[in-house]
Amino acid sequence: MSSQPPSPASDVPPWRPWTAPAGVVLALAFGGLATILVDIAGHAAGSSLTHPTPAVSIIGDIGFDLGAVTAALYLASVQGRPSPADFGYRRVRLPVAAKAFGLAAISYYGLTAIYGTIFRLHGSDKLPSELGVTHSTAALVAAGAFVCVIAPIAEEFFFRGFLFGALRRVRIQVAGRDIGTWLAALVTGILFGFAHLGSAPLQYLIPLGFLGFVLCIVRWRTRSLYPCMALHSANNALALGVNQLGWNAPEIVGLLLASWLVIAAVTLPLGARTPSLA
Repeated sequence: MSSQPPSPASDVPPWRPWTAPAGVVLALAFGGLATILVDIAGHAAGSSLTHPTPAVSIIGDIGFDLGAVTAALYLASVQGRPSPADFGYRRVRLPVAAKAFGLAAISYYGLTAIYGTIFRLHGSDKLPSELGVTHSTAALVAAGAFVCVIAPIAEEFFFRGFLFGALRRVRIQVAGRDIGTWLAALVTGILFGFAHLGSAPLQYLIPLGFLGFVLCIVRWRTRSLYPCMALHSANNALALGVNQLGWNAPEIVGLLLASWLVIAAVTLPLGARTPSLA
């Protein structure tokens, strides 16, 4: 097992493998601190500490994700100034992105369907209900923005942009073949599943872990974070629209397209001048 610097033509970022576990610890610390501060401020404004209002819950969840982003940015900058391309903000040709998106979606939903049939999955993500999506239009809009836009951007930045990149620096030879990237994807997927421990039922953590693994493969094969954010957003839009709101197909498609447009407006400028490697 060894750690080697990436070649100039590689999309493997320059930060060291030790930043991966450090990033998880710092993300939990920064995110937890942000959530506590939001809860305290909300309590001072009349919100309950045990059952916070939807507004406090949404702001707290945003704060937690921003804490993870802050941890990643800090550790990535320890050994120099990272570029957007280091995190995966890299242009990718549409046919490459569409193929990766389609294969990943088929793999994930196919396995999830089989898993759900075998283990009789029931229940749904608790997060949307905690955010008050059925209480008011304002809460629905805010929750939709967080679930389908903010979370995909922040979580892909941390898990596929930072964490997976750091773990890929570890080279593990088995029978003359390097399996380091596959193990990096597996570990990242497991951590991604556990990250949803508080919001999703336990039986959903395995499919979510597989989603995290699949998103790593998409990041690896396309060398870009954009298809990952698109698939992550699509999955969240489906979960919100179907499981929580009971929306019809046009409504869910509208939510998905609006989310993709906002994600593109926020993140495409970061990769505008970065050449594609795929």
